[in-house]
Formats: sequence, structure tokens, C-alpha cells
Amino acid sequence: MDSTDGGSESELIRALWTGLGLPGLVDVHTHFMPANVLRKVQAFFDGLGDGVWPIRYRETEDERVAMLRAFGVRRFTSLLYPHKPAMAEWLNGWAADFAARTPDCLHSATFYPEPDAARYVTDALDSGARVFKAHLQVGGYDPADPLLAPVWGALEDSATPVVVHCGSGPRPGAFTGPEPFTKVLSAHPRLYAVIAHAGLPEYGPFLDLAERFANVHLDTTMVFTPFTERMAPFPAAELPRLGGLGDRVLLGTDFPNIPHRYYDQLTALTALGLGDDWLRAVLYDNGARLFGADLERTG
Repeated sequence: MDSTDGGSESELIRALWTGLGLPGLVDVHTHFMPANVLRKVQAFFDGLGDGVWPIRYRETEDERVAMLRAFGVRRFTSLLYPHKPAMAEWLNGWAADFAARTPDCLHSATFYPEPDAARYVTDALDSGARVFKAHLQVGGYDPADPLLAPVWGALEDSATPVVVHCGSGPRPGAFTGPEPFTKVLSAHPRLYAVIAHAGLPEYGPFLDLAERFANVHLDTTMVFTPFTERMAPFPAAELPRLGGLGDRVLLGTDFPNIPHRYYDQLTALTALGLGDDWLRAVLYDNGARLFGADLERTG
């Protein structure tokens, strides 16, 4: 574990959430994936150049799981995403196996606009998938593609959350920004959507969506950290709206492929000054409510 002047990172993290009276953390945006896929993802970040995006956590899979447990993360995800047809179902099989051997990982799944999507999404739901990932930037697809209509419908009807990377950061795609995904929400207004990175950099328009649609949530992934503030600062004028949505903001971190400490995400949220009740909701209670009564606090 990394050490700092104040102790190991796990000690610092545990001190933060115990000080809030929490039983741990719920992180809705972490990545575990097949080794060959992870290598390609990390190679992408490495290829950005020296020091542009220095990946912090390169440990083995078992070591990364142990690290999250040492941090006190009670539930986390294995968010995967395809970039081409005939890939999603294979990823879902891997994720199901990972969840079976890692009970504190929420059984995760994904999809792509292809003729078999409705079938394998239904199969994933039937096998216990509890969260899905859609990455419009990497996948390069229109979320309103007719092939995905039954997928969104199945997720809406089953009240299964889907983490959607639909903001235009770190670089825009053909179907990023608020407009394409707004079409999905207009057709499926009960969908439990978690907007990854709080919609970075289109923070305001995605706050609008959360205020318009009762089941739209935002995750905090990398937002407010010094790294992201240099690239796409969150507007200070929007903080009151973020505070007002405290029951629909969820902790996300992008662990392990982040260029800073896990702890830095937590201290960045603390520094917002939105209050301990807001922090307790974001770091644990909202995720516990969304993903299972077995996590909910009493008293």
C-alpha cells in the first residue's frame, strides 16, 4: 500500500469514512476486465505520452481486489464495454465468472447495438446482473439505435441501473453530449441511468437531465480532483444544484486506471463543503439503496 505522511492510503481512507459514521464505501465505477483487455486499456493511457495519464494502480487482479477491501469498499463493479460487435456477450461471460468468485463485486454486464443484444442482455439479467455499462465514446454508437430499444426497455422494466459514459470528456465522440442520451431517456423515462463522470465536461446539461428525470443519477468519477479540475473544472455556480441532488449522486472513482490516489477522490468530495449528510449519502447510502438492502445502514 502507498504510504503518506499521514499513514498508509488504506488507513487514511478508513479514517475518513469511519469519521462520518459509515460502515464503508460503495463505489459504482470501478473496472475489472480480462487481462488482455486491461492491457489494451492501459496501453491507450500510456500512449498519451510521458506523465499525461500515469496509471496509479497496476497490481495484479487479486491485489487490486484486496486493495479495495482494505480501503473499506463494501461493493464495487467490474464495468466493461465493447468497441465492436460480437464482443459484449464474451465480456458478460467473463464478468459473470468474476462476480461469482468475487461476491463483493456487483455482477456487471454490457451491450452493443447488434441483433443479439436483446437476447444476451436478457440472459445477463436472468443470471443476476445488477449493473450495466454503456460507453458511447469508446463504442462509437448512437444510444437511440433501434437495436438498443429492447435493451433500454429491459433495463427500465427491471429497474437495473446502467452507468453511461455519455459526456464528451476526455474527448468528444460522434454520439457524446447530452442530446443523444436525452432521446433514450425521453423514450424510457423510468430508466435508472448513472451518468458517468457527472457528464464531464457538460456538467450543467446533465444536471438538467437529473432534475428532469427522477431516476437519473450522477457519479463522481474523477470529478473535482486536481487532475480533472485542470482539464474540465466543475463550475462553482453549479455546486448548489449538485448539493440539491444529494440523494442521486454516487461515488465513482475509475479505479484502477486513475492518475491519482483513490484517497484523492474522497478528499476532493470532502473539500466541496456540501456537508457531512451529503458526503454520507454519496459515499455509501445512495449506492446501498440502489444496489441492495443488505447494505443499508440502520440507525
